[in-house]
Amino acid sequence: MNWTLEVVIVPVSDIDRAKSFYADQLGFAVDHDTVISDDIRIVQLTPPGSGCSIVIGKGAVPDMAPGSLKGLQLVVNDIETAHAELSKRGVAVSEVQMMGPKSEPPLQPLDNVGFVFFADPDGNGWAVQQISARD
Repeated sequence: MNWTLEVVIVPVSDIDRAKSFYADQLGFAVDHDTVISDDIRIVQLTPPGSGCSIVIGKGAVPDMAPGSLKGLQLVVNDIETAHAELSKRGVAVSEVQMMGPKSEPPLQPLDNVGFVFFADPDGNGWAVQQISARD
């Protein structure tokens, strides 16, 4: 039996600002933006190529403090390109950091150890890691 992680709730204070950040700056696809009532709105967004989405909203999502989610992680095959793209899109992203010794051939030097970090407008913390061996 497979157990797949499909959705992660990301707590935000301003749904439209967060939707714009994730869709326009990070390039996540807007799967749906559903308004059920004045008190219930659910927005689901998915990173390019991901099987797991994030949900932001109000009313039908657990009550968590905006910005309290830390340690979300995306994986890319080229951390330098990802860093350049995030910077170009106006995301305040850290410089590329190596978290451990350089990878040895046949892996790329930054595989498994190359990271950048950023936060959404509420302070939810994200990491991006290079793993090109999955291609």
